[in-house]
Amino acid sequence: MKSLHTLLYVLPLLWFVSCLKLDTQINSENSNLDIDYNADRYIYPFGKESTNITAEVIIKLENQIPSNIRVEVPPLKYNKSLLFMFTQDDCKQVAYCSTWASINGKPLTRNYYYNSSQLKYGDLPPDSYYLGNTLGCTDGAGHEVRFAFTTTLLPQSQLMNAYSQVRPKFTDNYYRFYMNSALIWQNVREMLNYGVGIAFHDIEASDVKDPLLIKAAYAIAQDSILAHLSGRGCKFLAEPNGNKAYVAAALSYDPIQTIVVQTGTAFYPFKVDTDLKDVLFHREFNNSPYYFKRKIREEAEKAKENRKAIYVGVHSTDSNWIELLSWLNDNYGKEGDDSLWFPSQEEYYEYNYYRIHGKRTITKIDNNTLKVIVTLPSLQYFYYPSTTINLEGLDNNKVISILSNDVVTGLSYGKYENGTMINIDCRKFLLQHATHFVEKYEKNKTDPSLKADAIYFVNMLKESDEKRLLLERLN
Repeated sequence: MKSLHTLLYVLPLLWFVSCLKLDTQINSENSNLDIDYNADRYIYPFGKESTNITAEVIIKLENQIPSNIRVEVPPLKYNKSLLFMFTQDDCKQVAYCSTWASINGKPLTRNYYYNSSQLKYGDLPPDSYYLGNTLGCTDGAGHEVRFAFTTTLLPQSQLMNAYSQVRPKFTDNYYRFYMNSALIWQNVREMLNYGVGIAFHDIEASDVKDPLLIKAAYAIAQDSILAHLSGRGCKFLAEPNGNKAYVAAALSYDPIQTIVVQTGTAFYPFKVDTDLKDVLFHREFNNSPYYFKRKIREEAEKAKENRKAIYVGVHSTDSNWIELLSWLNDNYGKEGDDSLWFPSQEEYYEYNYYRIHGKRTITKIDNNTLKVIVTLPSLQYFYYPSTTINLEGLDNNKVISILSNDVVTGLSYGKYENGTMINIDCRKFLLQHATHFVEKYEKNKTDPSLKADAIYFVNMLKESDEKRLLLERLN
């Protein structure tokens, strides 16, 4: 009986040791096995973002304050003169591995597709290549601002819950790089961290011609988005297939505040004098990116007051669309005349809302010091608490320093044609966000794009000891 007891004790122990050995073997030979790594699940804490902000900026001058200073918010952020927006429909994987990747200096592929977990572990398609740079404009003060587009979601679909296989160095086949049925949540989280916007599009309703049923489905889809994206909600509809029932439902569903349709009215940013809430933006579809090059050139030749926004709708993006984005960067972005602002519709809508409804006041503290107070009143699901303010009549060369209160986390300033421009960013977790990207680079210093990302996000911060220490870690 004692031998039986011993055997009953030893067998489970031997089984445990053998499993432990097998586990170790699996981990050391993962390049030959189907292992589903969890991608970096970090996402900016959107659900805790600051709202209804009052920002204060203190400006110290080397001489007396001019008597004719006037404060204003320009029609486009960073004093740009040309607005371009880009919305990608149908929740497609290429929004991540083509559009987002090209803008942010990540690998591209002509024949395959990849997801964020594969990118994280260096498991990439065999035909991967790089543009060699990021795509964007500047903030007018020497800092990069990358292009930001919008991707639509399928928040009620299980397709977005899929995970990808990660098999570094496995070359027997490349099935894991075949196209997913939809963009997946792990990719969306990473895209949002870089400023990409999101939109409702197709909704699962029993009758997509009935606005009441669509409205009920919006609420269900919203719950899914909030759960998957750290409390970030969606306030934007990209009308699907010209179906006006979606628009009718959106106009009666309070969280949706901004809408783009295929038959809306073109708008001119320098002539906008309303907050654009529930206004139907117009976008245009054309299979040829070269068509939009012509449209952009036509607008760029006009006086800025007469330029209309160029708004592009796409489904899939291939090398021709990537070439268009590169062309924008090289001609109208940071490598060109730097006249282009390329935000998501969400960001443009919020910026304009702050411009229309915010307050700007100037107070003289002493003969050489000004205080500017700026309010940023927000609505539900606002995530871009930032603005540009112009101080007309204030010579930038006479500025000694510009400081701010604690709600301002990012600040830059420089000259504009009639005075001094100040960019303020009041995102509550901007320092933690920048720190995340510094730590991400420190874990993998062989990837130059990770250092570029870290520098990009650290440069968003206002000058501080924390910013200086982060830059030291990168050097």
